[in-house]
Amino acid sequence: MSAGTVVRFPDGSNVVLGEVGQRVLLANSRVRVWEVALAPGECQPWHLHHNPYLVLCLDTSACRMDWLNGSPARFINEQVGGALYRPVSPVHMLTNQGHSLYRNRLIELLDLGEDTSGEALEALIDTSNGWRENAPEGAALTAVLDTDDVRVQRLRTRPEDEHIVRAEPVPLLIVDLAGGTDERPAVRYIHPGDTHLIRNPTRAPIDTQIVELRYLLATLTRRSR
Repeated sequence: MSAGTVVRFPDGSNVVLGEVGQRVLLANSRVRVWEVALAPGECQPWHLHHNPYLVLCLDTSACRMDWLNGSPARFINEQVGGALYRPVSPVHMLTNQGHSLYRNRLIELLDLGEDTSGEALEALIDTSNGWRENAPEGAALTAVLDTDDVRVQRLRTRPEDEHIVRAEPVPLLIVDLAGGTDERPAVRYIHPGDTHLIRNPTRAPIDTQIVELRYLLATLTRRSR
């Protein structure tokens, strides 16, 4: 991580980089998951990403992204439940210019960046199936993002329903779009071959996002040959 590093503006003045989020919710050798929460008018400090990352939106507001190198600002208005996949990028900062809370889950993919541990994946060898084939019958699934590296789907669990999610053949992240509770952690990492029960004891539907680390399929395919 680059927090604490001193970099220079084009005019020669210095700035100390901050973290990419306010707090770490989960970290292991493959992913690091941050919470980013900005009140109206609040800024995320200048920071730098050394790893490709996902942004999963929980609460939305109009935001502005500025770049240390002087490139034109980017104006952002994400959708709740949406997902963005971004490569490493130049130093930038994010400001909430709207009138409501902005909040996301930022997932750093450590295997694809400078923080990789080089740890081999212990997973199922059969690479023909993904978790989607193991989803419960009648599950309300919505495709959110589909790339070669990651796939994100939204799963709605109706009141009094439950779903068993199986990670196969690659790891999964289960992200609670309500932000998490004592009974439902904000984010959970599921190892290949393991299962996780999503149960809804409430009177309203609950939404979760299922993140597949698909880039690991290439490693498994090579190993199975």
